Amino acid sequence: MKQFITFVKKEFKHVFRDRKTLLMLFGLPIVQIVLFGFALTNEIKNSKIVVLDLSKDNITRAIVNEIEASQYFEIESDVKSREEVEAAFKSGKIKSAIVFPSNFSSDLLHSNKAQIQIIADGSDPNTATTLTNYLSAIIQSYQQQHLVQGPLPLQINPETRMLYNPELKGAHNFVPGVMALVLMLVCVMMTSISIVREKELGTMEVLLVSPFKPLLVILSKAVPYLMLSLINLTVILILSVFALGLPINGSVALLFSVSTLYIITALSLGLLISTSTASQQTAMLLSLMGMMLPTMLFAGFMFPIENMPLPLQIISNAVPAKWFYIIVKSIMIKGLGFASIWKETTILLGMTLFLLALSFKKFNVRLA
Repeated sequence: MKQFITFVKKEFKHVFRDRKTLLMLFGLPIVQIVLFGFALTNEIKNSKIVVLDLSKDNITRAIVNEIEASQYFEIESDVKSREEVEAAFKSGKIKSAIVFPSNFSSDLLHSNKAQIQIIADGSDPNTATTLTNYLSAIIQSYQQQHLVQGPLPLQINPETRMLYNPELKGAHNFVPGVMALVLMLVCVMMTSISIVREKELGTMEVLLVSPFKPLLVILSKAVPYLMLSLINLTVILILSVFALGLPINGSVALLFSVSTLYIITALSLGLLISTSTASQQTAMLLSLMGMMLPTMLFAGFMFPIENMPLPLQIISNAVPAKWFYIIVKSIMIKGLGFASIWKETTILLGMTLFLLALSFKKFNVRLA
């Protein structure tokens, strides 16, 4: 145990002494141009929506057909109650919903006015605003084409309701994304040079002939960065709550637990890069090129993943930040529990075990 603590202390000293800057190569701008060219778009297409039609008349069916015919929406299902609408939002399958009251046609025909409720997921304010604007435009277009008649034209007044983020604050969307980005970059870049540094300094030979087990060598490299990352996480959450006004509606313990798993996932990836490269510059370059852009583009906090081509949507499933971003929003903003994030947590756990096993294998091969 004393040897392990000594190695951990040594690694802490290396962390605070190493101030090398990252060398940026020409390949990085090329990758940026290619990925941004596919991912960057302001339009939202084929967004999932549910319809709660309590009136079920010709007018409501015609409006639903107009929505379905547009390129912006894809009707997920027809629900029967408001509880089903709420369940659809919690499951993450939809970003918006539209509700027709039971007296819709009666109000429209007798008083020339009727209400439609548009519900959107306000945890992503940009997407929510765009979707509500699309729905309002479709309804207004239908009204102008079919309901304008006589001196008192029939009027439909959409009522918009934003769930989870009524004020549409941008922090609700970007803080979880920044958490995923910062933790991933810090963990991967720092650990990616840990074992490579021993090779360049010539101390790896000492480790090879020492009685210190390879497993403990890897753990001693990871523990300092795990502790530093947890401190970073704490600082981010404190700033989010007190400086940005972002609430933590869910369990803080659950948030820290899942964040620790995500940090271990990132550490495992960094160790894998470290055991597979021969120089610190190569390791740092691979960690930055391999994680910064995928995290920014495929996590979902900058660009909607559903807007991307199908191959890129499939690739996004291999980015740990995507699943962590969903988890953080579900806990912090929506206030959901483990029952709502177990799938994403299981995926992160599977990634962690796979990367750790691969890191140990690569390290043992190096030792041989």
